Amino acid sequence: MAGENMIATGKSSPQIIQMEHALNDIGVTNAHKQIIVLILIGCLFDSFEQNTIGLIAPILREQWGLSGADIGLLNTVTFASAAVGRLLSGILGDRFGRRIMLSINLLLFTIGSAACALAPDFGWLLVARAIVGFGVGGEISTAVTMLAEFCSPKFRGTAAGLVNVGAGGFGNFLAPAFGLLIFTLFPGDDNWRWLFAVLALPAFLVVFFRRYVPETPRFLASQNRIDEANHVLSVLASGSLGTKKPVLKEYLTKDKEASTGTTKGSWTELFQMPYLGRTIPVAIAILMSYGAQLSVLTLMPMIFVSMGYSLSGSLLYSMIIQSGSVLGAIAASAFGYYFPRKKVLTAGAVCACAAALAIVYLGVNIYLVLFFGALFQFFVLLLNTSIWIYAPELYPTRIRGFGVAFILASGSAAGSFIPIIAGLLFDIYGMMGVFGLAAAMYSIFAVCIQMGPETYGRSLEDLTLPADGNVNDPTIATTMTKQA
Repeated sequence: MAGENMIATGKSSPQIIQMEHALNDIGVTNAHKQIIVLILIGCLFDSFEQNTIGLIAPILREQWGLSGADIGLLNTVTFASAAVGRLLSGILGDRFGRRIMLSINLLLFTIGSAACALAPDFGWLLVARAIVGFGVGGEISTAVTMLAEFCSPKFRGTAAGLVNVGAGGFGNFLAPAFGLLIFTLFPGDDNWRWLFAVLALPAFLVVFFRRYVPETPRFLASQNRIDEANHVLSVLASGSLGTKKPVLKEYLTKDKEASTGTTKGSWTELFQMPYLGRTIPVAIAILMSYGAQLSVLTLMPMIFVSMGYSLSGSLLYSMIIQSGSVLGAIAASAFGYYFPRKKVLTAGAVCACAAALAIVYLGVNIYLVLFFGALFQFFVLLLNTSIWIYAPELYPTRIRGFGVAFILASGSAAGSFIPIIAGLLFDIYGMMGVFGLAAAMYSIFAVCIQMGPETYGRSLEDLTLPADGNVNDPTIATTMTKQA
């Protein structure tokens, strides 16, 4: 455990202890499950959208004469915009709430998908991808933050991890099948347009479903809106989001010192100690992981086509490789309940590096390429999901939205330029260039993650406190009493 995590990271107040106890007492109810399902629906279609460029890359190369670098540029625009969307959503989410940003970002995603379907040329498509990226980027980081804040300390890792089960796991796995389905239903030169058009429709419907998702109790408490926080906690305890008049219970008591005004966090705190010491290495780590994953996702259909397989065969093989994503995301969600974060991240990075090298040196036939490719994707999603679990635990509520957004935006930034590098390496060295780059990036990941603190079993507000809210240290207990 890094020494800096012995520094208090949140405001130590009786409400911190009360919140931890309340969420522990409520546990996991059907209301939690309803929230998770509603959020995962949107994240699933977000993942489909992020895979579209890889799915249509062979078609655009033929119809528009695009090069590997051009395909990479489409991802550059998408993920650069996603990085900006995440940062802005994080700042606004810490100021105005998580819930409103969730709906706004989903609406932007829908508009962008529709614009992609209507794109008459490459320039239009670039602009439309920017809109898509802005919405997708903000939605994912907001979803991770919300689920961490809705759940008990023990379950929060699994809940945040489930976002990537839907997005990176099933989303990446089913995306090739989704593409094949659309191409089969809508044959012809415009089949790629139908892919974007269909993606816009279900995403728009989720906007209506999400009106049932409340603001998180941790955010409300951080804003001194204690009555509203108690109402949300009571709804969670009732077991149904549709409960209009739950049996109200005073889980949190009002802080008399804070009743005259709310202390707001500033995004600049992220670049001060102790947060800077954890933000930079974790941001570099996720940049490495996202960059490697997105390069492979984008180029894999092209790799298979270059090996002599048809487009439909390439998509089928890509789907087989993505089966590892589902298992990796599920494994990470389970590990989030039982194991320390840094141990999972370190072991996963070493294994991802080894799997990438195995594809290069041992993938002598299609069967071994598929096997090692699926193994690679398993560890990739294990890592990405574990970082999604780890990131919300690094910051207190007042800056958590921006903290999570900054870390995930670093991953999006990787998607804006590393696929271009990978595309150039593919044009020169073929598959060896792509997976050799991935192996190097996961080596850097393993080093960087050692610099962050261990957060497993610690309070979501203050790493000096245990997650179960029990304060045995007399010094901390005395401080709590004085602040009460």
